[in-house]
Amino acid sequence: MSLVIPTHQSTPALLKHVLLSEILSVTSTMRKNLRWASSTPVMFVRDSPALGTNMGLRISSPAHQTRRSGRGSREAELMAGFIELKRGVKDMKDVREADLSDLLAPFFSILRSPLSTGPITSAALSALHSFFVCGLIAPESRALESALIELSSTISHCKFEASDSSGDEVVLLKIMTVIQDCLCGTVGRGLGDIEVCEMLETVLTTCCQMRLSETLRRSAETTMHTLVRTVFSKLYTLDPDEEEAKLLAVQDDLANEGELRMSVTTKEETFVEEEPPSNEVNDVIDSPENPEIVEEEQPPQSPISLIDRPEYGLPSILELLRVLVNVLDPNDQQHTDSTRLTALGILNAAFEESGPTVAQFPSLKAIVIDPGCKFLFQLARSENNLVLHLALRTISTILDTMRKHLKLQQELFLTFTIDRLAPPNLPLSGKGATPVLNPSKSRGFSPLPRPGTPSANSPSLMAVDKTDTEGPTPPARLLVPPARGETRDLILETLGHISGHPSFMVDLYVNYDCDINCENLFERLIDFLTKAVYPAQGMGNFEVQRNVQYICLELLLSFVNDMAARANDGASLPRWPSDQHTESLLQAKSKKQLILAGALRFNAKPKSGLAFLEENKLIYSDLSPEISKARSLAIFLKASTRIDKRLLGDFLSKPDNLELLKEYISLFDFKDKPVAEAMRELLEAFRLPGESQQISRIAETFASTYFAAGPAEIKTEDATHILAYSIIMLNTDQHNPQIRKRMTIEDYKRNLRGVNGGSDFSAEFLQNIYDSIRKREIIMPEEHTGQLGFEYAWKELLARSRQTGDYLICNTDAFDVEMFKAVWRPVISAIAYAFITFEDDYIIQRAIAGFRQCATLAGHFRLPDVFDFVVVSLSQATSLLSDTLPSQVPNYPIINIEGQSITVSRLSVEFGTNFRGQLAAVVLFNIVNGNGNALREGWTQIFEMFQNLFLHSLLPTRMLQMEDFLGGVTMIPLRDSQPLKSHVRSDGGLLSALSSYLMTPYSSDMGVPDATEADVENTLSTIDCITSCRLDELYSQIIQLELEALVAAIRALEALAHERTVAKLQIHAEDMISIDDQPTQLPYDPASVFLLEIMVSITSQAPLYIEELWPIVFEHLRALLSSPAQYSILLIERAVVCLLRLCQLLVQHTSLRDQVYVAFDLLTGLPPTISNLVGEQVVSGLILVIQKHKDIIRSQTEWNLIFALIRSTLAHAEAARMSFELIEALAAEGPDNSVSLDNFLGLLTVLDDFASSASTLQEQQNKGRRAEPLSSSKLAPSIVLSSITLISLHTSSPTIARGKKAVDLLPVLHKKLLTWVQSSLIEEPSAWKNMALPLLAVLGRQSVNAAREIRHNAISHLQRILLGSPMTNDANQMQVEEVFNRVVFPLVDELLKPQVAAKDPQGMIESRLRGSALLCKVFMHLELRESRAKTDFRLLWIQVLDLLDRLMNVSRGDQLYEAVPESLKNVLLVMNAVGILVPPGPNQEDLQKTLWSNTHERMERFLPGFLVNVIPMPPPDTLSNTN
Repeated sequence: MSLVIPTHQSTPALLKHVLLSEILSVTSTMRKNLRWASSTPVMFVRDSPALGTNMGLRISSPAHQTRRSGRGSREAELMAGFIELKRGVKDMKDVREADLSDLLAPFFSILRSPLSTGPITSAALSALHSFFVCGLIAPESRALESALIELSSTISHCKFEASDSSGDEVVLLKIMTVIQDCLCGTVGRGLGDIEVCEMLETVLTTCCQMRLSETLRRSAETTMHTLVRTVFSKLYTLDPDEEEAKLLAVQDDLANEGELRMSVTTKEETFVEEEPPSNEVNDVIDSPENPEIVEEEQPPQSPISLIDRPEYGLPSILELLRVLVNVLDPNDQQHTDSTRLTALGILNAAFEESGPTVAQFPSLKAIVIDPGCKFLFQLARSENNLVLHLALRTISTILDTMRKHLKLQQELFLTFTIDRLAPPNLPLSGKGATPVLNPSKSRGFSPLPRPGTPSANSPSLMAVDKTDTEGPTPPARLLVPPARGETRDLILETLGHISGHPSFMVDLYVNYDCDINCENLFERLIDFLTKAVYPAQGMGNFEVQRNVQYICLELLLSFVNDMAARANDGASLPRWPSDQHTESLLQAKSKKQLILAGALRFNAKPKSGLAFLEENKLIYSDLSPEISKARSLAIFLKASTRIDKRLLGDFLSKPDNLELLKEYISLFDFKDKPVAEAMRELLEAFRLPGESQQISRIAETFASTYFAAGPAEIKTEDATHILAYSIIMLNTDQHNPQIRKRMTIEDYKRNLRGVNGGSDFSAEFLQNIYDSIRKREIIMPEEHTGQLGFEYAWKELLARSRQTGDYLICNTDAFDVEMFKAVWRPVISAIAYAFITFEDDYIIQRAIAGFRQCATLAGHFRLPDVFDFVVVSLSQATSLLSDTLPSQVPNYPIINIEGQSITVSRLSVEFGTNFRGQLAAVVLFNIVNGNGNALREGWTQIFEMFQNLFLHSLLPTRMLQMEDFLGGVTMIPLRDSQPLKSHVRSDGGLLSALSSYLMTPYSSDMGVPDATEADVENTLSTIDCITSCRLDELYSQIIQLELEALVAAIRALEALAHERTVAKLQIHAEDMISIDDQPTQLPYDPASVFLLEIMVSITSQAPLYIEELWPIVFEHLRALLSSPAQYSILLIERAVVCLLRLCQLLVQHTSLRDQVYVAFDLLTGLPPTISNLVGEQVVSGLILVIQKHKDIIRSQTEWNLIFALIRSTLAHAEAARMSFELIEALAAEGPDNSVSLDNFLGLLTVLDDFASSASTLQEQQNKGRRAEPLSSSKLAPSIVLSSITLISLHTSSPTIARGKKAVDLLPVLHKKLLTWVQSSLIEEPSAWKNMALPLLAVLGRQSVNAAREIRHNAISHLQRILLGSPMTNDANQMQVEEVFNRVVFPLVDELLKPQVAAKDPQGMIESRLRGSALLCKVFMHLELRESRAKTDFRLLWIQVLDLLDRLMNVSRGDQLYEAVPESLKNVLLVMNAVGILVPPGPNQEDLQKTLWSNTHERMERFLPGFLVNVIPMPPPDTLSNTN
């Protein structure tokens, strides 16, 4: 029934009318009963004759006048009360002038009288309700306080004769209505604590009376909730300090009276009053506290004076809370689950109303902490789902409102919750998990026991078993059974409610994970949630599990969302408490991890554990004169709750650790403690070992320490030792279930007779020890099972609660980095699993948001590993990754839609039907877009997807292109052999022709399958998705990445490219058997070209980081170019182009200048067959580098590499053309001449090669043969044929012309050399030996060139230089001999060879004529001077004669036969004229004589008499005189 509060002030007339009407209503109902059926007014005996006396009458009291019976008198008095009230108010103008207690007295009498029936009582209660409604009972009423006291007492002790059950329950409903009117209305503030308790007890008892109808009890519960909310709301207006002080005073006042007490009785009792004279039985419903009938003549007495009577407050609230908590005790068999359900609902309502304020009152908080939480946690294991549900709800409400004060209680509940929810096949223990307890035998090894917190597995948290307190304790269950079905859902939903606020996970981490003595609850919870997202065996059907998965996933996503929100709103977050330093908490977390690791090692192997602890300064770091190593270790072992107590007892009691044992026991404070309590404290710290010697050591050490504390009555240390042993034995005797005959106190005294220094202990002393052990077992660690174990553990929890401090609550981001680092991997994995497997659109949407938030956090915290993991997880969900990508791309149909060519591939069709994959792709690339700097290893998946999309023609056009130096931008071909395209470069070389043979990715008409409409539609869906992914934007962003991310991207590309080239080649070579020692060659793989192009394109567009990127890219390029014949020619061509593109960047960095020449050297080493095919690209790139950066070439070695690269490509006609243009520009006369000391010889060699190439070509043309094909046998026949044709068409005349120009450039070099010598840039001897002589040798070699023009020009240039160069004019004899021996003589000798003459049979005669003339002229110019008259050149002269002999006789009858004697004649005449060659005479010197003799002798062989004819002999007399 709802409470009606008057909203207006009733008039006096109305109030009087209501009062009289209600009187009439009650009396009318009374007259319907036989007791009041008479119409005659009831007359009753008066005790006072006042009325007659006042009239002057004498009223006598005859002895025979008899009184009515007692019952009749009471009946008359009940009716008379109403009559008197009517008379009293008849003349009143305002009934409020009367005392309220007088107005209500007749109604109260009816309610208190056992003579009243249900209808009468109901009418009286309705009247009271009307008085509340109309305002008759109002705060301004006279004598309100006394009326309320009487009302409370009356309502609480209401009596009436039982009739039908429905009618009786109506009365009870009205009783509760009146109570609600009183307590919740405007006058409720005037009630005192006793009245409130009486009313609450009445309603609460009604709620718990199981014999009442369900409707009545539910109505009573509703009323009780309203009352409790009203009462507890009073806490908001109370001052805690004042109320606590008043509470102590009230308790003192009521200590003897005991009136402020409430109780709940659930027994189905019927209060019956029997009258012996009558057979009528009257069932009376009464308060369970007072089943006896209260005589009407005993009016209720107010226990507290009305003067300064306080309003109700903390005492009544405290009493109500005490009663409700006590009802929850699962070990109290008086209360049933139904009663507990009622109490749980009421308690939950109370905390919902004023939970936060409860903690402000120490007395209330104490009840909640203990035993409130204790009972609630036990009920949370109830097998009754209703009890479980309400218990969990109440727990969640209490934790939400009082979490700050329930740190360890929440730890226990969450640990228990996680253990119950964990599937049986999953390990229950995380880091620092609560161990499983074994009650029946010594416990197995547990790495991290924690006796300080009640184990969630304790049987006390399970369903209560009555046998726990009767007889021997049965073996408890070893594990907490996993919750299933509805129970699992309830627990999980509760966990969701508890963790609903944004700071929950932060609070867990700060309060537990950063607390050395607490579990890592944050990590455990996340571990459970992530594992629960996956399906588990034996945990129900699909639907049941899916609900659990959804809930756990939602909790995980909320955790991520809250952290992301904190990252975005860092400035607006609450400030972390100034007294709490984040650094200290994080240090505690780190220290905790070390302690856990050390404890784990110690529990496995103590020696190893101690070494670890010492290494990490967890022990022995506090050494001082006062603290020894043993004491330092003892302090750690005593303080650490992670050490296995069984192992600890065994370790301490070893003989080698006696000093440690002494220090350990000395840490206990035994001052003024009874020996039994001291032993209890010691044996609860570790488990007593089983060997007697170990026990003896512990007992002896304890005796020494305890006796030193000066205990009373113990005379010697030996007596202490014996007493300690006796306590251990007594504990076993009294509590071991296997011992049937227990030791009595007499037996105990007898055993200790005479051990106290020869005398006995006092009987009282031993009695206290005996009683202490008998009543409270000494529970050793790891034997905490059953009720005793739980009680002990709960006691330890309370002790820890007093030391651990409050629960810190702050939604700070100070710990988010460490939290995220600890759990990001399983969290992202769970989100990815949910995204892939769950079908619910909301979950998918939340998972997408989770991915984005994780990526945002990864970028915010600069955790590239996290970002990588997100990318990897999403990429796996896209289905765009393929385990095996084909090297050969199939022919897919191409459809033209709205002018756009669309390739309908297998991937485009399948991906178009994969909606989840499309979502994943869009989310993935939207995440990566703009966050590339956070990505590292994830680039591999990104580029793998690019690669797959490329092979299926799904990438944007920009990403399908490749750049070179010839044709600009072209498409990367998908296949290696296609029909010739109509568009061919007009200036093309071999590469352009080769490229024209290859198709672009979008054209194929060979064996193309048909595409259905569905395939086209799916492909369009795929294209739309790819467009939404904005791949081109991502590609543009890559070049703007920071260095670390950019290096990671390039490394990923290099790894993928390596896998498709070098690694594949190795596998292919192992699988294939080589034939004819030919190397294995991989077929064309478009993906390898794509990856290479992407890698180099990114690198070339990031010049700032070329120094870091170059080594990665070059490693791959070198791997390709080191084995060029084993890869497709297009891949090698692209590798060459890419290498030279990068060289253009390298030259811009001084530190990388040498790398340019490393690249050139790599290109120089290409096999001739490969160089011929890629020469055009090589030279084009080289020219770009040199033209833009002329100053890069600074040494002779560098020039030599340049020239070596040029020479390696001369076989390629177009490359040769471009190379010569470069050389011509370098060597041509003019201001742009770039000939230097460093490049002189290189230029000379290259010019020689150009001229030699022309000679070779001319020789082939003269013989009528084609050039030998410069192609590899591995190349396609069509390519080889094309190369031959191109060479024959484009190389004839241009090659010879270049050769002629090359020879013509040699004199330019000579002039340059002369300027250096004249300007003293080089010493003349060095210039002659290293430059001039090689130049002359080149001219000499080209003087026998097969090309006539080149040959003749070379001879002419040679002759001009030899006859006119200052260097030859001033040459010494040795230099002259070098000219002849290295230039002239080899030239003439070559001209005389038949094979040389065969190169140009028609023109070689003229060349020989020029050669002979050159021979003679040079000889005359260099040797036949007056300055050289004394020079001995006989050997040189004889060689000249030999060559002239051969020239004249090489072909008799030609011009040479006639020209040689003429030339020889001129030489002889000059020699004679300068006095070198003179006939014999008186003045002939020895040298002249020898020369003449040798000349005459040699010439006589081919020109007999010629010498004498030219130089006549002197007269005979002259000769004789000479002799």
